[in-house]
Amino acid sequence: MTGFGWPQVLRLGLVQACLGAVVVTTTSTLNRVMVVELALPAMLPGALVALHYLVQVARPRLGHGGDGSGRRTPWIAGGMAVLAGGGWLAALATVWMASAPLAGIALALLAFTLIGLGVGAAGTSLLVLLAKRVAAPHRAGAATTVWLMMIMGFAITAGVSGKLLDPFSPQRLLSVSAGVSLIALAVAGLALWGLEGKATPAANAMANAATLAAPKPAFRAALAQVWADADARRFTLFVFVSMLAYSAQDLILEPFAGAVHGYTPGQSTQLSGVQHGGVLVGMLAAALAGRRLGGRALGSLRGWTVGGCIASALAMAGLVAAGLLGPAWPFKANVALLGVANGAFSIAAIGSMMALASADHGGQGGREGVRMGLWGAAQAVAFGLGGLLGALASDGARQLLADTGAAYALVFGAEGLMFLAAAALAWRIAVPHAVSAAAPAAAALLPTAAAARREPVLRVDGPAGDGAGHAQGVPA
Repeated sequence: MTGFGWPQVLRLGLVQACLGAVVVTTTSTLNRVMVVELALPAMLPGALVALHYLVQVARPRLGHGGDGSGRRTPWIAGGMAVLAGGGWLAALATVWMASAPLAGIALALLAFTLIGLGVGAAGTSLLVLLAKRVAAPHRAGAATTVWLMMIMGFAITAGVSGKLLDPFSPQRLLSVSAGVSLIALAVAGLALWGLEGKATPAANAMANAATLAAPKPAFRAALAQVWADADARRFTLFVFVSMLAYSAQDLILEPFAGAVHGYTPGQSTQLSGVQHGGVLVGMLAAALAGRRLGGRALGSLRGWTVGGCIASALAMAGLVAAGLLGPAWPFKANVALLGVANGAFSIAAIGSMMALASADHGGQGGREGVRMGLWGAAQAVAFGLGGLLGALASDGARQLLADTGAAYALVFGAEGLMFLAAAALAWRIAVPHAVSAAAPAAAALLPTAAAARREPVLRVDGPAGDGAGHAQGVPA
């Protein structure tokens, strides 16, 4: 096996974009249709999305299985196939709910279980493949490139499918969903074709020889070793808290747009594209962390993380105003701002995630899959709880308050406080100040990211800014 260059990184980014295309259709569009068009309680899509996240608790085990294997692409391709099938079944189940609610819900349970398994298998193995096959100086640029391509997949799919869904009909929903799933599966398959090559036990020139020779522990032992690492524990806690704050608004934003601001299904789906486009802008802006201008650094990764969480809280305050003032508030611009803030805090430590996953950790190398799986599981649990709690809170607030806008405003206000709590936590843990630079080849892909990282050194700020902390980061 040889190391990956930027063409291979872009191919993995294309796979990640395909994964995101299927996910955004099931978690955004179908959620809106269930709540607004079918008049079902928001708790139903909230519980279904929570189920698909709950299934991803298996990520560490999936990652551990790949750690002892010579190949990751079968896990990625198989996960994409399961995800695509689950995505179309979810659309079929949603349409079925209109005439046979119980049967539709039963099919939806199966569909969202498949979606969770597909995302867990494909996503974990893809990140592990990046960590193992991309050379250390290039990991930050590679991780940023892949994540940005996934966000582009979100934005493009939401925008195009939103236009195709108007005027809305169940048949049109099934056709759009089937098209997204088939195209995503075909493109991902072509991107993976011949990518990894043939595995030979001694061929990985970038792996440590001692790690290759070391016996592989049982899953529980490997997980215990990873959890014993203080860096891994702190990383996991920050991922959980920040993603809980982020995900609480995810399932109620489009129903809010329809119920309070009068958006059609197509318009609210395009709104999701606006939000993800903002996330893309925020990620590119956060790449300035560590860049020097006039001899001064344009902020640290820790500063961008804290600042992004605070900006997210301010954006949530704007949504409170949108609930109270209705269409008079610049709602679409507010959603774009929320996306920018979310993107800034989530990308700030993505390169350090790669470094922390692939580091030797006192001779306990070869645990990349377990580490990636642990952080992926923490994110999945946070998203599952956040979406469900947000949906429950919106249902409860609408029962207590006669004004629908005020009910949503109450929920958005609570989520803003969660972002402030995440900012306080980020301030108290060690977050990398500057991450290893992408190689010169990365400049052609992401000029701002390449310019932001000029030294192959991982330097961190402790809670007091004294450089005495440990490497931390957030996998978005």
